[in-house]
Amino acid sequence: MPLSVQATFQGAAAAFQASLKNEVWLLLAAVVAVYIVLGVLYESYIHPITILSTLPSAGVGAILALLLCRSELGVVALIGIILLIGIVKKNAIMMIDFALDAERNEHKKPVDAIYQACLLRFRPIMMTTFAALFGGLPLALGNGVGAELRRPLGITIVGGLLVSQVLTLYTTPVIYLFFDRLAAKFSRSRAAEQGMDGLPEAAPA
Repeated sequence: MPLSVQATFQGAAAAFQASLKNEVWLLLAAVVAVYIVLGVLYESYIHPITILSTLPSAGVGAILALLLCRSELGVVALIGIILLIGIVKKNAIMMIDFALDAERNEHKKPVDAIYQACLLRFRPIMMTTFAALFGGLPLALGNGVGAELRRPLGITIVGGLLVSQVLTLYTTPVIYLFFDRLAAKFSRSRAAEQGMDGLPEAAPA
């Protein structure tokens, strides 16, 4: 064929190719929506960041699983990653809910509150994670008609849950304490500035 002839996608194939260009914006919109909902729920700017800190490990696990299984990051795999946003962040929500309640009602220190939350919430976290994990295994391992369409969804769910479950049990308490100390330091510095502004000026000699 001459070099002047060019091939392009048309119709449904062109629409599918155009939809793949918006994957990054779709993920960002999902994360922003989750942050707004969590901010309204906890009435805080910091705790939603602590909860969303569990998402990178899930994304890395999903992409690694796709690479190992030699599967492409298509629309179905993207749906699996969006599902992971809702499944994975419940680990941090369970711990932070309990820790905040212990701080406010039982007047515990943040270290003691998050430690008790990790102990008491470990079993429900593992139960919900394994329920979602075993639910995704038939999709990842299934054969038959249409299995190639469902397989990326199961691969992303299983891979994301495995990696995030191992990491977030350790990283969430660390990030919670880091942001708590950062907020306490900021509040002390702000209170000191307000105290300095409220001091009367010295009278001239």
